[in-house]
Amino acid sequence: MIKFSEMVTGADPQDFWRNLRQMNITKAVSSLPRGSMDWRNLPPTDNPWSYTALAIHQENLAEWELDISVVEDSPAMDSIRFGTKDREESVEHVIEMIKAMGRLNIPTWCYNWNGATEWLRTQQAVAGRGGALVAGYRHSTLDHTAYTKYGRVENETLWANLGWFMERVLPVAEDAGVRLAMHPDDPPVPEVRGISRIMSTVAGYERLFEEFPSYANAMTLCQGNFTLMTSDLPATIRKFGNEDRIAFVHFRDVEGTPEHFVETFHDEGPTDMLACMQAYKDVGYDGVMRSDHVPLMSGDTQEVPGYGRLSRHFAIGYMTGLREAAYAPKN
Repeated sequence: MIKFSEMVTGADPQDFWRNLRQMNITKAVSSLPRGSMDWRNLPPTDNPWSYTALAIHQENLAEWELDISVVEDSPAMDSIRFGTKDREESVEHVIEMIKAMGRLNIPTWCYNWNGATEWLRTQQAVAGRGGALVAGYRHSTLDHTAYTKYGRVENETLWANLGWFMERVLPVAEDAGVRLAMHPDDPPVPEVRGISRIMSTVAGYERLFEEFPSYANAMTLCQGNFTLMTSDLPATIRKFGNEDRIAFVHFRDVEGTPEHFVETFHDEGPTDMLACMQAYKDVGYDGVMRSDHVPLMSGDTQEVPGYGRLSRHFAIGYMTGLREAAYAPKN
């Protein structure tokens, strides 16, 4: 059965961790344990991707009956994505993290190849349902002549650098029993500020798996991106699910086009979310799924945009109902 999870950030215990257990969530998707951990006697010289840091963080979460199933964070990687002089050192940090994850039985790493800008929104406070605030993206408002320090970066440069990365990291992941779950470019547009986006189409993922067929090479199926990349999301779920390429799911929705969209509550977007849940069930997906971005509801606060508590509570309840419906016996 599909396993629900939620994102936990920071290294210190939070009330939200208790809320997760109260909602029957046992799987944690974790950032790297950055920030103060002195209360756990973590040596301040340890990097957050080290075995020591991850082991202490895992132990801490276990005390709250939460099991880290996915690391959704990374050491600095732009030197790898863009092939700059520091990439040898950067890839060693990634390798250290993956080896640590393997020792700790953390099976999935969520990463991306959209460097410099990472995930991008042009609006953070669009009025949504009932006055809730949602994030949005409007491609036309960006200054497309304002290149980053990397200048113009073409598709094939990014593919070549990805090949360099995979050659070094895939064997380590295979030995460690860790799957590399590539997240789509967000937003899934062909280019942002002169940098091409190679994980912005279904065809990009087909090439990813054709060029690097290892079982350790997998995907994060972020519905908020894929619903903008395909006209039939349930069919796309079945395609990659039947190929056993889905290692992690972001279950959310947006309304619009890749160039102009807004995020929505989980129950109000254009996607048939029950059909998606049914598709995961039909292909036998039994991995981890989290709610991902949510609106900011009245009376709530958020430390990170898109991660208010109240809306995540709502999303988890909605997802639980969909899962029960998908797994219910058919008359």
